[in-house]
Amino acid sequence: MAEIDGNMVLAQALKKQGIEYVFGIIGYPVIELSMALQQADIHYIGMRNEQAACYAAQAIGYLTGTPGAVLVVSGPGLIHAFGGMANAQTNCWPVLVIGGSAPQDHEGIGGFQECNQVELARPYCKYSARPPSIALIPMHVEKAVRLTKTGRPGAAYLDFPANILSGRVSEETIPNQYGPVAIPIIYPDPAEIEKAVAVLTQAKKPLVIVGKGAAYSRAENEVRHLIQSTDLPFLATPMGKGVIPDISPNCVASARSSALQQADVILLLGARLNWMLHFGRPQRYSPDVKIIQIDLAAEELHNSVEAAVAIQSDIKVAVEAIVRKLKEKRYTFSKRSEWWEHLIRKCQDNQRIVKAMAADETVPLNYYAVFKNVFENLPEDCIIVSEGANTMDIGRTMLLNNQPRHRLDAGTFGTMGVGLGFGIAAALYCRHNEPNKRVICVEGDSAFGFSGMEIETMVRYKLPIIIVIVNNSGIYTGMEADILNDIRDSVGVEEITKVSPPGCLSSATRYDNMMKLFGRSGYFVNTVPELRSAIKDALKTNDGPTIINVIISLTADRKPQSFNWLTESKL
Repeated sequence: MAEIDGNMVLAQALKKQGIEYVFGIIGYPVIELSMALQQADIHYIGMRNEQAACYAAQAIGYLTGTPGAVLVVSGPGLIHAFGGMANAQTNCWPVLVIGGSAPQDHEGIGGFQECNQVELARPYCKYSARPPSIALIPMHVEKAVRLTKTGRPGAAYLDFPANILSGRVSEETIPNQYGPVAIPIIYPDPAEIEKAVAVLTQAKKPLVIVGKGAAYSRAENEVRHLIQSTDLPFLATPMGKGVIPDISPNCVASARSSALQQADVILLLGARLNWMLHFGRPQRYSPDVKIIQIDLAAEELHNSVEAAVAIQSDIKVAVEAIVRKLKEKRYTFSKRSEWWEHLIRKCQDNQRIVKAMAADETVPLNYYAVFKNVFENLPEDCIIVSEGANTMDIGRTMLLNNQPRHRLDAGTFGTMGVGLGFGIAAALYCRHNEPNKRVICVEGDSAFGFSGMEIETMVRYKLPIIIVIVNNSGIYTGMEADILNDIRDSVGVEEITKVSPPGCLSSATRYDNMMKLFGRSGYFVNTVPELRSAIKDALKTNDGPTIINVIISLTADRKPQSFNWLTESKL
Protein backbone atom coordinates (compact mmCIF):
# COMPACT_ATOMS: atom_id res chain seq x y z
CA MET A 1 0.00 0.00 0.00
CA ALA A 2 1.05 3.60 -0.66
CA GLU A 3 2.41 5.62 2.23
CA ILE A 4 1.31 9.07 3.32
CA ASP A 5 2.97 11.53 5.70
CA GLY A 6 1.44 13.46 8.55
CA ASN A 7 1.50 16.72 6.60
CA MET A 8 -0.77 15.36 3.90
CA VAL A 9 -3.06 13.59 6.38
CA LEU A 10 -3.55 16.90 8.19
CA ALA A 11 -4.09 18.88 4.99
CA GLN A 12 -6.66 16.41 3.70
CA ALA A 13 -8.43 16.33 7.06
CA LEU A 14 -8.74 20.12 7.07
CA LYS A 15 -10.13 20.12 3.55
CA LYS A 16 -12.62 17.41 4.50
CA GLN A 17 -13.92 19.63 7.33
CA GLY A 18 -14.53 22.52 4.96
CA ILE A 19 -11.44 24.62 5.74
CA GLU A 20 -10.75 26.78 2.68
CA TYR A 21 -8.30 29.39 4.02
CA VAL A 22 -5.12 29.05 6.07
CA PHE A 23 -3.16 32.15 7.11
CA GLY A 24 0.29 31.91 8.58
CA ILE A 25 4.05 32.27 8.62
CA ILE A 26 6.13 29.23 7.78
CA GLY A 27 9.32 27.92 9.31
CA TYR A 28 10.48 24.77 11.03
CA PRO A 29 8.61 22.40 11.31
CA VAL A 30 5.66 23.46 9.13
CA ILE A 31 7.25 24.34 5.78
CA GLU A 32 6.18 21.10 4.11
CA LEU A 33 2.75 21.38 5.70
CA SER A 34 2.12 24.70 3.94
CA MET A 35 2.84 23.01 0.61
CA ALA A 36 0.59 20.08 1.48
CA LEU A 37 -2.23 22.52 2.20
CA GLN A 38 -1.97 23.93 -1.30
CA GLN A 39 -1.84 20.42 -2.76
CA ALA A 40 -5.11 19.74 -0.90
CA ASP A 41 -6.70 22.71 -2.74
CA ILE A 42 -6.67 25.04 0.27
CA HIS A 43 -5.85 28.73 -0.06
CA TYR A 44 -2.63 29.46 1.85
CA ILE A 45 -2.02 33.13 2.64
CA GLY A 46 1.45 33.95 3.91
CA MET A 47 1.27 36.83 6.41
CA ARG A 48 3.90 39.04 8.08
CA ASN A 49 2.83 38.63 11.70
CA GLU A 50 1.17 35.75 13.53
CA GLN A 51 -1.32 38.00 15.30
CA ALA A 52 -2.48 39.45 11.98
CA ALA A 53 -2.75 35.92 10.58
CA CYS A 54 -5.00 34.94 13.47
CA TYR A 55 -7.11 38.09 13.04
CA ALA A 56 -7.58 37.29 9.36
CA ALA A 57 -8.52 33.67 10.02
CA GLN A 58 -11.18 34.57 12.58
CA ALA A 59 -12.67 37.22 10.31
CA ILE A 60 -13.07 34.57 7.61
CA GLY A 61 -14.79 32.47 10.25
CA TYR A 62 -17.23 35.27 11.02
CA LEU A 63 -17.93 36.06 7.38
CA THR A 64 -18.43 32.46 6.25
CA GLY A 65 -19.43 30.53 9.37
CA THR A 66 -16.53 28.11 8.77
CA PRO A 67 -13.32 28.78 10.69
CA GLY A 68 -10.24 29.99 8.96
CA ALA A 69 -7.05 28.27 10.09
CA VAL A 70 -3.77 29.71 11.30
CA LEU A 71 -0.42 28.02 10.70
CA VAL A 72 2.39 28.95 13.10
CA VAL A 73 5.80 27.64 13.98
CA SER A 74 6.75 26.30 17.39
CA GLY A 75 7.34 28.36 20.52
CA PRO A 76 7.33 32.10 19.72
CA GLY A 77 5.20 31.57 16.60
CA LEU A 78 2.33 30.19 18.65
CA ILE A 79 2.81 32.66 21.48
CA HIS A 80 2.52 35.55 19.02
CA ALA A 81 -0.84 34.12 17.94
CA PHE A 82 -2.31 34.15 21.45
CA GLY A 83 -3.48 37.76 21.04
CA GLY A 84 -5.54 36.66 18.06
CA MET A 85 -6.83 33.57 19.82
CA ALA A 86 -7.94 35.59 22.84
CA ASN A 87 -9.68 38.06 20.53
CA ALA A 88 -11.53 35.28 18.70
CA GLN A 89 -12.56 33.62 21.93
CA THR A 90 -13.89 36.86 23.42
CA ASN A 91 -15.44 37.96 20.14
CA CYS A 92 -17.09 34.53 19.67
CA TRP A 93 -15.64 33.96 16.19
CA PRO A 94 -14.54 30.51 14.97
CA VAL A 95 -10.83 29.98 14.30
CA LEU A 96 -8.49 26.98 14.30
CA VAL A 97 -4.81 27.45 15.17
CA ILE A 98 -2.32 24.80 14.03
CA GLY A 99 1.11 24.89 15.65
CA GLY A 100 4.23 22.98 14.84
CA SER A 101 6.24 21.90 17.86
CA ALA A 102 9.53 20.29 18.83
CA PRO A 103 9.99 16.59 18.03
CA GLN A 104 8.74 14.39 20.84
CA ASP A 105 12.17 12.80 21.37
CA HIS A 106 13.63 16.28 21.97
CA GLU A 107 11.17 17.17 24.69
CA GLY A 108 12.64 17.65 28.15
CA ILE A 109 16.20 18.03 26.92
CA GLY A 110 16.07 21.56 25.47
CA GLY A 111 14.67 21.01 21.99
CA PHE A 112 14.54 23.87 19.51
CA GLN A 113 11.74 26.25 20.58
CA GLU A 114 10.52 23.58 23.00
CA CYS A 115 7.42 24.84 24.72
CA ASN A 116 4.43 23.32 26.53
CA GLN A 117 2.14 24.60 23.79
CA VAL A 118 -1.01 22.58 24.47
CA GLU A 119 -1.26 23.85 28.04
CA LEU A 120 -0.23 27.40 27.17
CA ALA A 121 -2.96 27.60 24.54
CA ARG A 122 -5.70 26.19 26.75
CA PRO A 123 -6.82 29.49 28.41
CA TYR A 124 -7.33 31.08 25.00
CA CYS A 125 -9.53 28.49 23.33
CA LYS A 126 -12.32 25.94 23.67
CA TYR A 127 -10.20 22.92 22.75
CA SER A 128 -6.45 22.35 22.91
CA ALA A 129 -4.95 18.98 22.01
CA ARG A 130 -2.09 17.09 20.40
CA PRO A 131 -2.98 14.09 18.22
CA PRO A 132 -0.81 11.26 19.58
CA SER A 133 -0.39 9.56 16.20
CA ILE A 134 -0.79 10.24 12.50
CA ALA A 135 -3.83 7.94 12.35
CA LEU A 136 -5.65 10.06 14.94
CA ILE A 137 -5.11 13.39 13.18
CA PRO A 138 -8.48 13.31 11.34
CA MET A 139 -10.40 12.65 14.55
CA HIS A 140 -8.86 15.63 16.33
CA VAL A 141 -9.32 17.90 13.32
CA GLU A 142 -13.01 17.03 13.13
CA LYS A 143 -13.49 17.68 16.83
CA ALA A 144 -11.55 20.93 16.82
CA VAL A 145 -13.41 22.35 13.81
CA ARG A 146 -16.76 21.24 15.24
CA LEU A 147 -16.10 22.90 18.59
CA THR A 148 -15.11 26.21 16.98
CA LYS A 149 -18.59 26.37 15.41
CA THR A 150 -20.98 24.79 17.89
CA GLY A 151 -22.38 26.41 21.01
CA ARG A 152 -20.72 29.78 21.46
CA PRO A 153 -18.17 29.96 18.61
CA GLY A 154 -14.53 30.39 19.49
CA ALA A 155 -10.95 29.19 19.04
CA ALA A 156 -9.35 25.74 19.00
CA TYR A 157 -5.69 24.72 18.97
CA LEU A 158 -4.02 21.59 17.59
CA ASP A 159 -0.36 20.84 18.24
CA PHE A 160 1.83 18.84 15.85
CA PRO A 161 5.36 17.72 16.79
CA ALA A 162 7.82 17.65 13.91
CA ASN A 163 8.08 13.85 14.01
CA ILE A 164 4.28 13.47 13.64
CA LEU A 165 4.20 15.80 10.63
CA SER A 166 7.13 14.16 8.84
CA GLY A 167 6.30 10.57 9.85
CA ARG A 168 4.90 8.20 7.23
CA VAL A 169 2.28 5.47 7.54
CA SER A 170 0.35 3.23 5.19
CA GLU A 171 -2.73 4.97 3.79
CA GLU A 172 -4.90 2.05 4.90
CA THR A 173 -4.19 2.87 8.54
CA ILE A 174 -5.96 6.24 8.24
CA PRO A 175 -9.62 5.81 9.22
CA ASN A 176 -12.41 7.32 7.15
CA GLN A 177 -13.23 10.78 8.39
CA TYR A 178 -16.80 12.02 8.87
CA GLY A 179 -17.96 15.58 8.78
CA PRO A 180 -18.36 18.39 8.66
CA VAL A 181 -21.44 17.80 10.80
CA ALA A 182 -24.39 20.18 10.78
CA ILE A 183 -24.51 22.68 13.63
CA PRO A 184 -27.52 21.86 15.82
CA ILE A 185 -30.16 24.58 16.04
CA ILE A 186 -31.30 25.47 19.55
CA TYR A 187 -35.05 26.19 19.57
CA PRO A 188 -36.66 28.41 22.20
CA ASP A 189 -39.00 27.19 24.92
CA PRO A 190 -42.51 28.16 23.68
CA ALA A 191 -43.54 29.15 27.21
CA GLU A 192 -40.64 31.61 27.39
CA ILE A 193 -41.62 33.07 24.02
CA GLU A 194 -45.12 33.64 25.42
CA LYS A 195 -43.62 35.43 28.44
CA ALA A 196 -41.41 37.57 26.22
CA VAL A 197 -44.35 38.65 24.08
CA ALA A 198 -46.44 39.44 27.15
CA VAL A 199 -43.70 41.69 28.58
CA LEU A 200 -42.97 43.35 25.25
CA THR A 201 -46.57 44.18 24.44
CA GLN A 202 -47.04 45.89 27.81
CA ALA A 203 -44.06 48.21 27.28
CA LYS A 204 -44.56 51.96 27.11
CA LYS A 205 -40.94 52.61 26.10
CA PRO A 206 -39.70 49.49 24.29
CA LEU A 207 -36.29 49.17 22.65
CA VAL A 208 -34.68 46.41 20.58
CA ILE A 209 -30.89 45.97 20.73
CA VAL A 210 -29.41 43.98 17.85
CA GLY A 211 -26.06 42.36 18.56
CA LYS A 212 -23.27 40.68 16.65
CA GLY A 213 -24.87 37.33 17.48
CA ALA A 214 -27.82 38.19 15.26
CA ALA A 215 -25.41 38.92 12.41
CA TYR A 216 -23.44 35.71 12.95
CA SER A 217 -26.60 33.58 13.03
CA ARG A 218 -27.74 35.04 9.69
CA ALA A 219 -30.96 36.30 11.31
CA GLU A 220 -31.23 39.52 9.30
CA ASN A 221 -34.45 38.61 7.48
CA GLU A 222 -36.24 37.68 10.69
CA VAL A 223 -34.98 40.70 12.65
CA ARG A 224 -35.89 43.07 9.82
CA HIS A 225 -39.35 41.54 9.69
CA LEU A 226 -39.73 42.08 13.44
CA ILE A 227 -38.92 45.79 13.18
CA GLN A 228 -40.92 46.40 10.00
CA SER A 229 -44.03 44.65 11.29
CA THR A 230 -44.03 46.26 14.75
CA ASP A 231 -42.44 49.71 14.29
CA LEU A 232 -40.28 49.15 17.37
CA PRO A 233 -37.24 51.41 17.79
CA PHE A 234 -33.87 49.69 17.70
CA LEU A 235 -30.17 50.17 18.33
CA ALA A 236 -27.34 48.01 17.02
CA THR A 237 -24.06 47.13 18.66
CA PRO A 238 -21.03 47.96 16.50
CA MET A 239 -20.99 44.67 14.58
CA GLY A 240 -24.74 44.29 14.83
CA LYS A 241 -24.90 47.23 12.42
CA GLY A 242 -26.47 46.33 9.09
CA VAL A 243 -28.61 43.46 10.37
CA ILE A 244 -31.25 46.14 9.98
CA PRO A 245 -30.06 48.97 7.72
CA ASP A 246 -28.59 51.94 9.58
CA ILE A 247 -30.76 54.16 7.37
CA SER A 248 -33.94 52.55 8.70
CA PRO A 249 -36.36 55.13 10.14
CA ASN A 250 -36.60 52.90 13.21
CA CYS A 251 -32.88 53.23 14.00
CA VAL A 252 -32.41 55.48 17.04
CA ALA A 253 -28.61 55.28 17.19
CA SER A 254 -28.43 59.07 17.35
CA ALA A 255 -30.39 58.95 20.61
CA ARG A 256 -28.48 55.99 22.07
CA SER A 257 -27.87 57.33 25.58
CA SER A 258 -31.44 58.52 26.03
CA ALA A 259 -32.90 55.32 24.58
CA LEU A 260 -30.89 53.10 26.94
CA GLN A 261 -31.52 55.28 29.96
CA GLN A 262 -35.28 55.57 29.60
CA ALA A 263 -36.44 52.31 28.00
CA ASP A 264 -38.78 50.28 30.20
CA VAL A 265 -38.43 47.03 28.19
CA ILE A 266 -35.38 45.98 26.17
CA LEU A 267 -35.38 43.04 23.75
CA LEU A 268 -31.75 41.92 23.57
CA LEU A 269 -30.96 39.91 20.44
CA GLY A 270 -27.54 38.26 20.49
CA ALA A 271 -25.81 41.03 22.43
CA ARG A 272 -24.07 40.75 25.80
CA LEU A 273 -24.57 43.09 28.74
CA ASN A 274 -20.86 43.71 29.10
CA TRP A 275 -18.89 46.96 29.00
CA MET A 276 -20.11 47.77 25.48
CA LEU A 277 -23.69 47.96 26.76
CA HIS A 278 -22.71 49.33 30.17
CA PHE A 279 -23.62 46.07 31.94
CA GLY A 280 -27.36 46.81 31.76
CA ARG A 281 -27.17 48.72 35.03
CA PRO A 282 -28.20 52.16 36.34
CA GLN A 283 -27.43 54.98 35.66
CA ARG A 284 -27.11 54.01 32.05
CA TYR A 285 -30.42 52.16 32.33
CA SER A 286 -33.61 52.67 34.25
CA PRO A 287 -33.54 50.79 37.58
CA ASP A 288 -36.90 49.25 36.64
CA VAL A 289 -36.07 48.22 33.07
CA LYS A 290 -37.22 44.73 32.08
CA ILE A 291 -34.80 42.88 29.84
CA ILE A 292 -35.81 40.09 27.48
CA GLN A 293 -32.58 38.30 26.75
CA ILE A 294 -32.10 35.89 23.84
CA ASP A 295 -28.69 34.26 23.51
CA LEU A 296 -27.19 31.08 22.13
CA ALA A 297 -25.16 30.50 25.30
CA ALA A 298 -27.02 29.58 28.46
CA GLU A 299 -24.06 30.85 30.49
CA GLU A 300 -24.76 34.39 29.25
CA LEU A 301 -28.34 34.48 30.52
CA HIS A 302 -28.85 36.67 33.62
CA ASN A 303 -25.20 37.76 33.45
CA SER A 304 -24.71 41.15 35.17
CA VAL A 305 -28.45 41.70 35.78
CA GLU A 306 -31.46 39.45 36.20
CA ALA A 307 -33.45 39.28 32.97
CA ALA A 308 -37.25 39.44 33.12
CA VAL A 309 -37.26 36.72 30.46
CA ALA A 310 -34.18 34.73 29.49
CA ILE A 311 -34.29 32.50 26.43
CA GLN A 312 -31.55 30.20 25.25
CA SER A 313 -32.02 29.93 21.51
CA ASP A 314 -30.69 30.52 18.07
CA ILE A 315 -31.62 34.15 17.32
CA LYS A 316 -33.18 33.32 13.98
CA VAL A 317 -35.80 30.86 15.24
CA ALA A 318 -36.51 32.83 18.42
CA VAL A 319 -37.26 36.04 16.54
CA GLU A 320 -39.36 34.10 14.06
CA ALA A 321 -41.42 32.74 16.97
CA ILE A 322 -41.83 36.18 18.55
CA VAL A 323 -42.96 37.72 15.27
CA ARG A 324 -45.52 34.96 14.82
CA LYS A 325 -46.99 35.60 18.30
CA LEU A 326 -47.01 39.37 17.82
CA LYS A 327 -48.87 38.97 14.55
CA GLU A 328 -51.47 36.84 16.29
CA LYS A 329 -51.99 39.73 18.70
CA ARG A 330 -51.90 42.26 15.82
CA TYR A 331 -49.31 44.18 17.77
CA THR A 332 -47.62 47.33 16.50
CA PHE A 333 -46.02 50.14 18.43
CA SER A 334 -47.39 53.54 17.48
CA LYS A 335 -45.03 56.04 15.88
CA ARG A 336 -47.27 58.70 17.45
CA SER A 337 -46.46 57.58 20.99
CA GLU A 338 -44.68 59.89 23.44
CA TRP A 339 -41.72 57.51 23.41
CA TRP A 340 -41.27 57.72 19.66
CA GLU A 341 -41.70 61.50 19.71
CA HIS A 342 -39.02 61.76 22.42
CA LEU A 343 -36.58 59.53 20.51
CA ILE A 344 -37.10 61.38 17.24
CA ARG A 345 -36.52 64.71 18.95
CA LYS A 346 -33.32 63.45 20.57
CA CYS A 347 -32.11 62.02 17.25
CA GLN A 348 -32.72 65.32 15.50
CA ASP A 349 -30.92 67.32 18.22
CA ASN A 350 -27.85 65.11 18.10
CA GLN A 351 -27.84 64.93 14.31
CA ARG A 352 -27.80 68.73 14.13
CA ILE A 353 -24.65 68.82 16.26
CA VAL A 354 -22.93 66.15 14.16
CA LYS A 355 -24.04 67.76 10.90
CA ALA A 356 -22.52 71.07 11.96
CA MET A 357 -19.21 69.39 12.90
CA ALA A 358 -19.17 67.48 9.61
CA ALA A 359 -19.79 70.68 7.67
CA ASP A 360 -16.71 72.31 9.20
CA GLU A 361 -14.03 71.73 6.57
CA THR A 362 -11.47 73.96 8.25
CA VAL A 363 -7.90 72.70 7.88
CA PRO A 364 -6.73 70.74 9.79
CA LEU A 365 -9.85 68.63 9.43
CA ASN A 366 -11.90 67.07 12.22
CA TYR A 367 -13.08 63.45 12.38
CA TYR A 368 -16.65 64.23 11.37
CA ALA A 369 -15.72 66.09 8.20
CA VAL A 370 -13.41 63.23 7.21
CA PHE A 371 -15.96 60.49 7.81
CA LYS A 372 -18.78 62.38 6.09
CA ASN A 373 -16.74 62.75 2.93
CA VAL A 374 -15.30 59.25 3.06
CA PHE A 375 -18.77 57.74 3.36
CA GLU A 376 -20.28 59.88 0.61
CA ASN A 377 -17.63 58.67 -1.83
CA LEU A 378 -17.64 54.96 -0.97
CA PRO A 379 -19.36 52.37 -3.14
CA GLU A 380 -22.70 51.20 -1.82
CA ASP A 381 -22.54 48.36 0.70
CA CYS A 382 -18.76 48.00 0.85
CA ILE A 383 -17.24 46.13 3.81
CA ILE A 384 -15.92 48.66 6.32
CA VAL A 385 -13.09 47.67 8.63
CA SER A 386 -12.31 50.15 11.40
CA GLU A 387 -9.96 50.41 14.34
CA GLY A 388 -8.49 53.10 16.52
CA ALA A 389 -9.82 55.06 19.47
CA ASN A 390 -11.86 58.01 18.21
CA THR A 391 -11.41 56.78 14.64
CA MET A 392 -13.38 53.65 15.39
CA ASP A 393 -15.91 55.11 17.82
CA ILE A 394 -16.87 58.12 15.72
CA GLY A 395 -16.72 56.00 12.57
CA ARG A 396 -19.45 53.77 13.97
CA THR A 397 -21.86 56.69 13.86
CA MET A 398 -20.75 58.19 10.53
CA LEU A 399 -19.90 55.18 8.34
CA LEU A 400 -23.26 53.50 7.88
CA ASN A 401 -23.89 49.83 7.16
CA ASN A 402 -27.01 48.61 5.44
CA GLN A 403 -26.01 44.96 5.08
CA PRO A 404 -25.10 42.49 7.85
CA ARG A 405 -21.51 41.43 8.49
CA HIS A 406 -20.26 44.48 6.62
CA ARG A 407 -18.54 46.10 9.60
CA LEU A 408 -15.47 44.59 11.26
CA ASP A 409 -13.85 46.40 14.16
CA ALA A 410 -11.93 45.91 17.41
CA GLY A 411 -14.97 44.19 18.92
CA THR A 412 -15.60 43.03 22.44
CA PHE A 413 -11.93 42.64 23.39
CA GLY A 414 -11.12 46.15 22.12
CA THR A 415 -8.08 44.78 20.31
CA MET A 416 -5.90 47.19 18.36
CA GLY A 417 -4.01 45.82 15.36
CA VAL A 418 -6.91 43.78 13.96
CA GLY A 419 -7.65 46.08 11.01
CA LEU A 420 -5.34 44.95 8.23
CA GLY A 421 -5.81 41.25 9.02
CA PHE A 422 -9.57 41.74 8.97
CA GLY A 423 -9.23 43.67 5.70
CA ILE A 424 -7.22 40.87 4.06
CA ALA A 425 -9.84 38.31 5.10
CA ALA A 426 -12.68 40.50 3.85
CA ALA A 427 -10.98 41.07 0.50
CA LEU A 428 -10.39 37.33 0.02
CA TYR A 429 -14.00 36.65 0.96
CA CYS A 430 -15.19 39.21 -1.60
CA ARG A 431 -12.86 37.86 -4.29
CA HIS A 432 -14.41 34.42 -4.04
CA ASN A 433 -18.00 35.35 -3.21
CA GLU A 434 -18.82 38.95 -4.21
CA PRO A 435 -16.09 40.09 -6.61
CA ASN A 436 -17.60 43.53 -7.22
CA LYS A 437 -17.64 44.48 -3.53
CA ARG A 438 -14.88 46.69 -2.12
CA VAL A 439 -13.16 46.66 1.28
CA ILE A 440 -12.25 49.87 3.09
CA CYS A 441 -9.98 49.92 6.16
CA VAL A 442 -10.37 53.12 8.20
CA GLU A 443 -7.46 53.22 10.62
CA GLY A 444 -6.18 55.50 13.31
CA ASP A 445 -2.46 56.16 12.80
CA SER A 446 -1.58 54.35 16.01
CA ALA A 447 -3.76 51.35 15.13
CA PHE A 448 -2.23 51.16 11.65
CA GLY A 449 1.21 50.87 13.19
CA PHE A 450 0.41 47.54 14.84
CA SER A 451 0.31 45.64 11.55
CA GLY A 452 1.30 48.13 8.87
CA MET A 453 3.59 45.73 7.02
CA GLU A 454 0.60 43.60 6.08
CA ILE A 455 0.30 46.00 3.14
CA GLU A 456 3.02 43.83 1.57
CA THR A 457 0.69 40.85 1.95
CA MET A 458 -2.04 42.83 0.20
CA VAL A 459 0.31 43.73 -2.66
CA ARG A 460 1.54 40.14 -3.01
CA TYR A 461 -1.98 38.74 -3.34
CA LYS A 462 -3.31 41.70 -5.36
CA LEU A 463 -6.00 42.58 -2.84
CA PRO A 464 -7.69 45.90 -3.74
CA ILE A 465 -8.08 47.28 -0.23
CA ILE A 466 -8.35 51.02 0.38
CA ILE A 467 -6.63 52.01 3.64
CA VAL A 468 -7.69 55.39 5.00
CA ILE A 469 -5.37 56.48 7.83
CA VAL A 470 -6.94 59.18 9.99
CA ASN A 471 -3.71 60.72 11.23
CA ASN A 472 -3.68 62.90 14.35
CA SER A 473 -0.04 62.05 15.16
CA GLY A 474 -0.81 60.27 18.39
CA ILE A 475 -2.79 57.92 20.55
CA TYR A 476 -5.95 59.92 21.32
CA THR A 477 -4.17 63.24 20.63
CA GLY A 478 -0.90 64.43 19.13
CA MET A 479 1.26 67.50 19.58
CA GLU A 480 2.45 70.24 17.25
CA ALA A 481 5.78 69.28 15.70
CA ASP A 482 7.61 72.43 16.81
CA ILE A 483 6.39 72.09 20.41
CA LEU A 484 7.29 68.40 20.49
CA ASN A 485 10.73 69.14 19.05
CA ASP A 486 11.28 71.96 21.57
CA ILE A 487 10.50 69.57 24.42
CA ARG A 488 12.91 66.99 23.07
CA ASP A 489 15.62 69.54 22.29
CA SER A 490 15.42 70.96 25.81
CA VAL A 491 17.09 67.85 27.22
CA GLY A 492 19.90 65.60 26.16
CA VAL A 493 19.34 62.52 24.02
CA GLU A 494 19.71 60.40 27.16
CA GLU A 495 16.66 62.09 28.74
CA ILE A 496 14.36 62.22 25.69
CA THR A 497 12.40 59.16 26.82
CA LYS A 498 11.56 60.93 30.09
CA VAL A 499 9.98 64.00 28.52
CA SER A 500 8.35 62.79 25.28
CA PRO A 501 4.56 62.68 25.89
CA PRO A 502 3.61 58.97 26.07
CA GLY A 503 0.72 59.31 23.62
CA CYS A 504 2.51 61.33 20.93
CA LEU A 505 3.79 59.87 17.67
CA SER A 506 5.90 61.54 14.99
CA SER A 507 4.03 64.48 13.49
CA ALA A 508 2.17 63.99 10.20
CA THR A 509 4.10 60.82 9.36
CA ARG A 510 4.01 60.10 5.63
CA TYR A 511 2.45 56.63 5.80
CA ASP A 512 1.34 57.14 2.19
CA ASN A 513 4.98 56.88 1.11
CA MET A 514 4.99 53.24 2.18
CA MET A 515 3.33 52.51 -1.16
CA LYS A 516 6.60 53.56 -2.85
CA LEU A 517 8.15 50.38 -1.45
CA PHE A 518 6.11 48.56 -4.08
CA GLY A 519 6.46 51.00 -6.94
CA ARG A 520 3.06 52.50 -6.24
CA SER A 521 1.78 55.85 -5.02
CA GLY A 522 -0.25 56.74 -1.97
CA TYR A 523 -2.19 59.90 -1.21
CA PHE A 524 -1.30 62.65 1.26
CA VAL A 525 -4.48 64.53 2.16
CA ASN A 526 -5.10 67.75 4.07
CA THR A 527 -8.37 69.04 2.59
CA VAL A 528 -11.81 67.72 1.72
CA PRO A 529 -11.34 68.15 -2.07
CA GLU A 530 -8.07 66.18 -1.82
CA LEU A 531 -9.85 63.46 0.17
CA ARG A 532 -12.69 63.12 -2.32
CA SER A 533 -10.28 62.98 -5.23
CA ALA A 534 -8.07 60.39 -3.52
CA ILE A 535 -10.99 58.03 -2.83
CA LYS A 536 -12.23 58.28 -6.42
CA ASP A 537 -8.74 57.50 -7.73
CA ALA A 538 -8.22 54.66 -5.26
CA LEU A 539 -11.44 52.99 -6.37
CA LYS A 540 -9.94 52.63 -9.85
CA THR A 541 -7.17 50.40 -8.46
CA ASN A 542 -8.14 46.73 -8.67
CA ASP A 543 -4.80 44.96 -8.31
CA GLY A 544 -3.61 45.94 -4.87
CA PRO A 545 -3.97 48.23 -1.87
CA THR A 546 -3.97 52.01 -1.65
CA ILE A 547 -3.08 54.21 1.33
CA ILE A 548 -4.85 57.53 1.83
CA ASN A 549 -3.10 59.41 4.65
CA VAL A 550 -5.50 62.06 6.00
CA ILE A 551 -3.98 64.64 8.32
CA ILE A 552 -6.46 65.89 10.93
CA SER A 553 -6.35 68.24 13.87
CA LEU A 554 -4.07 67.03 16.67
CA THR A 555 -6.82 67.74 19.19
CA ALA A 556 -9.83 66.52 17.19
CA ASP A 557 -12.34 64.77 19.42
CA ARG A 558 -15.85 63.33 19.47
CA LYS A 559 -18.87 65.48 20.19
CA PRO A 560 -19.67 66.15 23.86
CA GLN A 561 -21.04 63.02 25.55
CA SER A 562 -23.84 62.65 28.09
CA PHE A 563 -21.76 59.95 29.77
CA ASN A 564 -18.16 58.78 29.56
CA TRP A 565 -17.80 56.17 26.82
CA LEU A 566 -16.68 53.60 29.41
CA THR A 567 -18.83 53.02 32.48
CA GLU A 568 -16.59 53.67 35.47
CA SER A 569 -16.10 51.26 38.34
CA LYS A 570 -17.91 52.13 41.57
CA LEU A 571 -15.39 50.36 43.80
